[in-house]
Amino acid sequence: MAAQREMKYRLLGRTGVLVSELCLGTMTFGGKGFWEVIGSQGQDLVNDLVARALDAGINFIDTANVYSFGESETLLGKALQGRARDSYVLATKVRGRMNVDVNALGLSRYHILASVEDSLKRLGTDHIDLYQIHGFDAVTPLEETLRALDDLVRQGKVRYIGASNLAGWQLMKALGLSNQHGLARFESIQSYYTIAGRDLEREIVPVVQDQQVGVLVWSPLAGGLLSGKYNRDGSGPAGSRRVSFDFPPVDKERAFDILDVVRIVAGELNATVPQIALAWLLHQPAVTSVIIGAKSVEQLQDN
Repeated sequence: MAAQREMKYRLLGRTGVLVSELCLGTMTFGGKGFWEVIGSQGQDLVNDLVARALDAGINFIDTANVYSFGESETLLGKALQGRARDSYVLATKVRGRMNVDVNALGLSRYHILASVEDSLKRLGTDHIDLYQIHGFDAVTPLEETLRALDDLVRQGKVRYIGASNLAGWQLMKALGLSNQHGLARFESIQSYYTIAGRDLEREIVPVVQDQQVGVLVWSPLAGGLLSGKYNRDGSGPAGSRRVSFDFPPVDKERAFDILDVVRIVAGELNATVPQIALAWLLHQPAVTSVIIGAKSVEQLQDN
């Protein structure tokens, strides 16, 4: 990301909605329980990050109810207070376990209808622009999930629906059912994709290009591995996330071979390694938006 870069916008799937090619990810907001190893940003920092992102032209923000068990949504909702609701596109997700109740997880109508109400309250809004399933539910029939989501669209509580982390056949089956029954369909899929992890190109990319589904990329720097600050022996800066939380899985030998070349390209272009990694993603025709975190947001205005 070059200094003072001009934000660009792309259509979300086959909708008429324009979203920024960079999306603010909020998985590090809160830090409750397990999520502390990923990030533990409090309200003041969240306020600053959201303001920086919006001021830089980002109009797309992604969260999930399961991030810090609702705390991410709560912090984000407070950070957005006072801003015009039509100035940003708000996305969240449903599927993960939210409490110890036996039905507090999955993609049943029961859990979806309860979860959307909770998310709306935490976010302080009357509608969610993009409501995404946060993975596949092998127990609940897809028809039940899609009909529940379609009801939310018809009620105006949700504008569009999307998916995350589905296999190619799962996405295509869902699209087929929506078409068959006249239901709202998934307009986007959120998936892992990097220059060092291109499995998405085998099945998902052909499906989304054929069906006009947008791709939202999570972990575009492979959990920081493509930041250029890690070594082949696994060492890295003290306190960095990948040292204690080695995710997502990456073929590290292949990744470091790629990084050797990326460093050369970055040097020739007077850019950084992560800038080249992000630029590569943004030049892939299937990609709609790349979800970035706190450090990338800071670079938007500070570099």
